Amino acid sequence: MAESISLTHEQVMEIIPHRDPMLLIDTVSELIPGQKCVASFYVSPDREIFKGHFPGDPVFPGAYTVEATAQATDLVLMTKPEYKGLVPLFLGINNVRFRKKISPGDTIELHADLMSERPEKAIATCKGAAYLNGELACETEITIAMR
Repeated sequence: MAESISLTHEQVMEIIPHRDPMLLIDTVSELIPGQKCVASFYVSPDREIFKGHFPGDPVFPGAYTVEATAQATDLVLMTKPEYKGLVPLFLGINNVRFRKKISPGDTIELHADLMSERPEKAIATCKGAAYLNGELACETEITIAMR
């Protein structure tokens, strides 16, 4: 069985190309390259998006939650030697379900688990999930092409 590693915010930025305001992973508590990732993200109340989504009752946008799970997927793939330095591109987002509201000040735990991979095409699909206080907030399947 492969050894699990953890990553600081700085180490995350050394691997994936995202930067503020679109970097949606703070730290990684568990990463097995090519297999799985467990990461966290603090949803700061200071994020500009909350001025318009929604005034008086701010909600972290579902598209951002899906993006956060995609970035966990990026970490699963980009830590494999054959994908190091490539750019992860969305190919598909399937079976998305939102289960809980994510609000400013929440910390979400992000999971990505490899479901399938086509190494000859540098394409992979991960099961993604976001948890809030241990409860499933969002689930999805993310397909990424490495280019």
